Amino acid sequence: MRYVMMMRASAGSEAWEQPSEQSLNEMTQVMAEMAEKGVLLAGEGLLPSSEGFRLVPDGGKARVVDGPFAETKELIAGFCLIEVESREEALMWAERCFAADHGNADGIELRRVATADDFGDNFTPEARAREANTFAVLDARRSED
Repeated sequence: MRYVMMMRASAGSEAWEQPSEQSLNEMTQVMAEMAEKGVLLAGEGLLPSSEGFRLVPDGGKARVVDGPFAETKELIAGFCLIEVESREEALMWAERCFAADHGNADGIELRRVATADDFGDNFTPEARAREANTFAVLDARRSED
């Protein structure tokens, strides 16, 4: 099962206060260990919301809203995509990241990534085939890098 681990933005991360050398060293060690064990699929830190934008519904259309965004408790400062055997293993890695972060993030949220089976009959054989093709294209690109 795959999980997205989202590091919640804090007032400091939104102000682009740099993490300490200790935090960066510890977090890169945890990330390296996850990569070596085949758990880490992707992971990055994000710039503050002042560098971002959102699409919001507006009369049936999308309206662009530029950052910064005031709701820091709802913002993401970084993420990891991990593949693990269980919820407990995902929690263990999240706890390791939380400890290595030394309070830079305002918490970590984990969400299981949906699979085709989670969508039931609405995920038609045609849509499943398109998804399989999409992932094949992505895998081919990754192997070229």
